[in-house]
Amino acid sequence: MTSDFNIRNNIWGLSFPHYSIISDDLMTIADSFNLELSFLTNHVSTRYSDSNSRSNSVINLMFLQSGLTELNNHQIHPDLHLSLDHAPLSVTITIEHKNINEVKYSIAKNSKEEANFIKEVSIATKKIDISDLSNISKLEEVVNLLTSSINSVWNKNSKHVKITKHSKSWWNKECDHTLNNYRTTRSLED
Repeated sequence: MTSDFNIRNNIWGLSFPHYSIISDDLMTIADSFNLELSFLTNHVSTRYSDSNSRSNSVINLMFLQSGLTELNNHQIHPDLHLSLDHAPLSVTITIEHKNINEVKYSIAKNSKEEANFIKEVSIATKKIDISDLSNISKLEEVVNLLTSSINSVWNKNSKHVKITKHSKSWWNKECDHTLNNYRTTRSLED
């Protein structure tokens, strides 16, 4: 969260002699979003006065995620304020180039596997004896049996799917059919 908060305070503006109670409210709001005031890498003004009667000040602030060590400070660029009265702030975010492939098990919607899964879960559920749920131990036993049955049916009917940056959750068999039809005809109608 970053902005011109228009609050002068000796906490962030070291040359300002006073403490502002309004800053407490700002800090409370930032904390409610799990943000904390970012450390400055250079202590310079963020707002530059165009009159001699007013001094330059630090009123532009940046709040970053609490406890995030890789992203815990920002920089003020006084040389880039040019004709503006505020200097830009920046934070460096390092991004690693990685291709993360995730693997999961899935059952396609409206597929034969989905129908089998639902049918087999229904059968497995009906087979579970729930006549004696007189205590917590018996209830836990039934719940564990139900969980085990569903997991077994899931493993039997689901297939291994590799998720990549090219995967599309909306793609289905109808899309395959339409694409193949277009590739065959090369007609814009298809």
